[in-house]
Amino acid sequence: MSIPQRPKPAKLLIGLFMREKHFLEEAIPELSSQFGEIDLVSAWMTFDFTDYYEPEMGTPLGRRVLVFKELIPQDSLAGIKTRTNKLEQKLSHADKRRINIDPGYLLLERFVLASGKNFSHRIYIGEGIYADLTLVYQKGAWQTLPWTYPDYADPRMLAFLYRVRHKYVWDLKQVKI
Repeated sequence: MSIPQRPKPAKLLIGLFMREKHFLEEAIPELSSQFGEIDLVSAWMTFDFTDYYEPEMGTPLGRRVLVFKELIPQDSLAGIKTRTNKLEQKLSHADKRRINIDPGYLLLERFVLASGKNFSHRIYIGEGIYADLTLVYQKGAWQTLPWTYPDYADPRMLAFLYRVRHKYVWDLKQVKI
């Protein structure tokens, strides 16, 4: 018989995907006020893996990932996604998003993103939000899955996520679990 256990807290990451970097100046203070101090920030990474966002945001698109200092309960992801959706709407113009905000969390064994879209590999977590298992950590490396978004499979992103994982290991030693 398995005995239910309280899950470990997770490291909150929020990906910001946009064409114009100046939207970071509007989004970052809002995100910091809601989710606390930022711990790490990725370099600006440009990607041309998809044209899905082109009609709404234009091109070229880039991503920056913010990592927050405070660890979060894993079951808070749906609420975080609904809050970031509201911020996307606030920063929209003429019913078009100018920034896509994707929260997720990192654990020792996996990286999960929140999505409002259902799909076969996504699990419903409440509030109209699904958890997307994006990467798994096995044999000392991040492993992509058939559905991993290409920008999260990019070697630059994986290198950044190694740094985040290392910081998360240190953070876990600082908290009483």
